[in-house]
Amino acid sequence: MIKYQHSEQIRARVGEIAAKLGIEHNLSRIACVESTGSKSRHTLARCHALPRIMQVALGTKAHYVIEVITENFSPLPKSEQDKTLIHELMHIPKSFGGGFRHHDYVCRKNVETMYRKLAE
Repeated sequence: MIKYQHSEQIRARVGEIAAKLGIEHNLSRIACVESTGSKSRHTLARCHALPRIMQVALGTKAHYVIEVITENFSPLPKSEQDKTLIHELMHIPKSFGGGFRHHDYVCRKNVETMYRKLAE
């Protein structure tokens, strides 16, 4: 069974990365969690969104969750962890409307470009 817990450490890193890269997402509407117990062996992290129907039903704006799969994410070097967090942040569109940016934009080339900017 997968277990989830809020992660202030991941939240801080996401905030630092977003600030350095000029990503102006409303971080108060992005939750960061660590999961343990996933059977996935290749997935490092995932981005989840509150669907539009739920936004309307709950009378709220879009919210996103960046989930890192601890067993796969934690062993990575910091540089690869940062690239993974950049990748997940890039999935969140500027409109912050509840949708996702797809892998035509969120690709290795664009992540590497953003990472080089972060490393400067």
